Amino acid sequence: MKLPIYQVDAFTSKVFAGNPAAVVPLNYWLDDKILQNIAAENNLSETAFFVKEREYFHIRWMTPISEVPLCGHATLATGFVIFNFIEKDRNKILFQSKSGELIVEREEEMISLNFPANKPHHTKPPKGLLECFGKEPIDILENGFFLLVVFDDENFIKNYSPNFDLIRTLHKHAVIITAKGKEADFVSRVFVPNEGINEDPVTGSAHTVLTPYWSEKLNKTKLVAHQVSKRGGELICEDLGNRTKICGKAVLYMIGEIYLV
Repeated sequence: MKLPIYQVDAFTSKVFAGNPAAVVPLNYWLDDKILQNIAAENNLSETAFFVKEREYFHIRWMTPISEVPLCGHATLATGFVIFNFIEKDRNKILFQSKSGELIVEREEEMISLNFPANKPHHTKPPKGLLECFGKEPIDILENGFFLLVVFDDENFIKNYSPNFDLIRTLHKHAVIITAKGKEADFVSRVFVPNEGINEDPVTGSAHTVLTPYWSEKLNKTKLVAHQVSKRGGELICEDLGNRTKICGKAVLYMIGEIYLV
């Protein structure tokens, strides 16, 4: 069996930046073990798999070691592949996923993601927080998959040297650190060592948590966000209440074939 595979850099307009995702179109679902092996072989933060089912597409995402309930950059990459290579006349896609309905639209040079919002709630500081960061945060919140740690200094976010062994103990899934930005409305970095991703370069799903938080803090619904990882990425976000709109660009890096014996 041969399967097509695309690798797309998401939330960027140039290769070698943003967040790379693999996209694998399927005619039907393969065994989960095969999908997980493909994701492990790709060794990217996420591989997206999708199957067309009548008027919508069913999408799933896998890290090298596990399936995750939501992934923004790989959904953007999947939209890019469908719009440019599979159904070129289409401008809107409805995805069904573990996180419910996701809407992806082509908007001139950008692709927009319309996701459920995940407004975070305040939580107690986890054990080891100060040891991990060496600095007191100004806010600590949580929403399911993410622990959100807010600091008062953009430069701290940019220059922080992560200790992944300590970060792993703070939350069972993922940790976001964030601060108000100077050129952008806010900046962030995202660490996911318990899911096989030490630092995720650009994380669309994290912005379903970040957007409602910063929208309330800054008293504005439209925000420019920078994820200040080594590769970096820019996202245009909008708080829609119970939904979050996230816009970004994408660029093709590679097209290939997977050979399954």
